[in-house]
Amino acid sequence: MRKIIVLIIVFVLTAASSAAGQMDLGISVANGKLRSFYLAVGDYYHVPGFQVVAIRDRYRLSDEELPVLFFLAARARVAPSVIMDLRLGGRSWLDISFHYGLDPNIFFVFVQASRIGPPYGNAYGYYKKCRARSDWRKIVLTDREVADLVNLRFVSDYHGISPESVMERRARGEVFVSINDDFGKAKAKKGGPWDPDGNKGQKNKGNGKRK
Repeated sequence: MRKIIVLIIVFVLTAASSAAGQMDLGISVANGKLRSFYLAVGDYYHVPGFQVVAIRDRYRLSDEELPVLFFLAARARVAPSVIMDLRLGGRSWLDISFHYGLDPNIFFVFVQASRIGPPYGNAYGYYKKCRARSDWRKIVLTDREVADLVNLRFVSDYHGISPESVMERRARGEVFVSINDDFGKAKAKKGGPWDPDGNKGQKNKGNGKRK
């Protein structure tokens, strides 16, 4: 009887290991920039890389929506699937934040630039006009603006660079997948802990909750 139980345990563990390996292979054979992005998202939000890919595929999210999902889940302290239930119900990212009593100021990071251009100009225009907490609910952010803001926070915080540096790249029309990859490679050349191949995560990683 004990031999049978041992064999069953070994079979289950082997199957689980094989499944995880297949998921990891799915990341490794993907476009290099995408792979770096998924691994960075997983590292920053403390989610295994293969789960990031699995969630993307399950819910058919765009790459730049992934940080938004994990950011709101961390802030609301619920599972990503709970956030997605609301999302699939037709709610915007901003509506979901209101649902959990989260003010729009969570999406913004401090920037020193006096003039902010697209795609951040409108969002920061609203932000600067808010003088009291009661004004936060007056902010209107599209899903695209929320994604730009959350990815700005994620990339700048994860790589330890100024938000302005990311904004400059976005102003030129570059996507976050490429921006993340470039900053990761630049850090690797300087001897930083970032590994574009995903063998080592960044040591000073965040959790999506930095004010």
